[in-house]
Amino acid sequence: MQTIKKMIAEKLSEGIAALGAPATLPAEELIGMLEYPPDEGMGDLALPCFKLSRTLRRAPVQIAAALCECLQGLDPVEKAEAVNGYLNITISGQYLLQHVLSEVKAKGDRYGGSDVGKGKRVVLDYSSPNVAKPFHIGHLGTTVIGHSLKKLHEFVGYDCVGINYLGDWGTQFGKLIVAYKKWGNREMIEQGGIDKLVELYVKINNAISGNEEKGIPADPALGDAARAEFHKLELGDEENLSLWRWFIEISLAEYEKTYKQLGITFDSYKGESFYTDKMPAQVQKLRDMGLLKIDDGASIVDLEAYNMPPCLILKRDGSTLYPTRDIAAAVYRKNEYNFDKAIYVTSNGQSLHFAQWFKVVEMMGYEWFDQLIHVPYGTVSINGAKLATRTGNVVLLKDLFKAAIEEVSHIMEEKNPDLENKAEVAEAVGVGAIVFYYLSNSRIKDINFVMEDALNFDGNTGPYAQYTYARTCAVLRKAGEQACDRLTVTAPEEVALLKVLSRFPEKVENAIADYEPSVITRYILDVAAAFNRFYHNCKILSAEDAAVRATRVEIVRAVNQVLANAFPLICMKKMEKI
Repeated sequence: MQTIKKMIAEKLSEGIAALGAPATLPAEELIGMLEYPPDEGMGDLALPCFKLSRTLRRAPVQIAAALCECLQGLDPVEKAEAVNGYLNITISGQYLLQHVLSEVKAKGDRYGGSDVGKGKRVVLDYSSPNVAKPFHIGHLGTTVIGHSLKKLHEFVGYDCVGINYLGDWGTQFGKLIVAYKKWGNREMIEQGGIDKLVELYVKINNAISGNEEKGIPADPALGDAARAEFHKLELGDEENLSLWRWFIEISLAEYEKTYKQLGITFDSYKGESFYTDKMPAQVQKLRDMGLLKIDDGASIVDLEAYNMPPCLILKRDGSTLYPTRDIAAAVYRKNEYNFDKAIYVTSNGQSLHFAQWFKVVEMMGYEWFDQLIHVPYGTVSINGAKLATRTGNVVLLKDLFKAAIEEVSHIMEEKNPDLENKAEVAEAVGVGAIVFYYLSNSRIKDINFVMEDALNFDGNTGPYAQYTYARTCAVLRKAGEQACDRLTVTAPEEVALLKVLSRFPEKVENAIADYEPSVITRYILDVAAAFNRFYHNCKILSAEDAAVRATRVEIVRAVNQVLANAFPLICMKKMEKI
């Protein structure tokens, strides 16, 4: 559709010049003015002529009528109509057939992609779990949104670096060390893994703060002990360092299981601890520039001029905070990777934090400050209850995936008991159902996660999309080679499907521009809906006319390719049989 838009815009630019416009209106600007009408009866594209009225000193109705004439005879245009100041354009189905199918076939697994990012690098900071805590549903957002954005940028030519900025430093390790020494042992952790680490973490937090419901009195002394153990860790105490490394090792082994299910890999696992020795230089730079101020003993950067609270750089005791680490990490990554964009995918609850330290980076004179991009997403609750690891109120991602996989397995046993590789298919469809459910929503919206909805396999769901792909595979297996040198459009369902397929490159552009994976998820549903209408209303392999049969098989082939290209962009696996 982008090529068609360009052809139409170039012709319209000539038409506007012929109307006596005082300045040329370039085709690129007109492309941005073309809209998709809300009703199919209004055509496939529309140009509202109201914006042109002042420039051309004519009524929108007159402009639309004049421009209608200039589109007559243009190959892609079947019909152009002037309606109440709008120029409504209907695209030729035969033109779509020839050009969409040939483009999909020529580009193959690159259809929808481009080279706009060639020679540029994007660094993406996402997932980044806190060590010694398992993945729960709250981690799904940063993980799948981040990886989707990585795949989208790679699809248009960017060199991408995926960074898992592990939460591997902080006072929580002091708590965990105290808990381990007080209640744990090596055999317990080796057998129970990260789940036992979480039990210890919940236990120590309950012990420090108290828990009336469980009859646990508060013991502030344990909090002091935790701070002392972390201080020993910071000073390089070998016993604590050994425990810390072990906790990280156990955690990463658990995380890798989830990443494998999602098909996710990272280029770097450098966590917070890596930047400990890189912060002093940035603090000194702030001090030398006169940006640091002392406020109640703490060192801050005053951001009042930017309508923001001060950015805390050092606590009263001289210890660093998250902004200090993030600034040091950004400087390191710019030097290491020379990025053109650095994308941070975190919850919208951290939006102020990112706005603050981004501004501090700008104040420090780093010219690349405008290459830092925060991509926020909404929070997840379970039936309205906020998630919190320290209280144990979580739904673990591995349990959610397991429930989805079991549900898919039951359905397959009923509908296709002889299916090969049932375990592999059940995992791909079950995990895909959860991911698709999450990414169907605009990323900024809060999600109240309801298990029954996520595992509902009817309607606009991941399994429906994956089944549609499997259906195209089945048709193509049966079709074999359909030799015919003439392709022809004979049904409105064919044209409607071709129009949807033509929009894939545009949808990829939109998803990247808005940092919004749900654009692709919704597009996949559009393809699936259009294909299934075509599948049910048009004979494909049983069509009597050879040209009609060959045409429809080629359309199925194009749908198969588009879905195969789109699925990985949202962390979905494609299965040829379900």
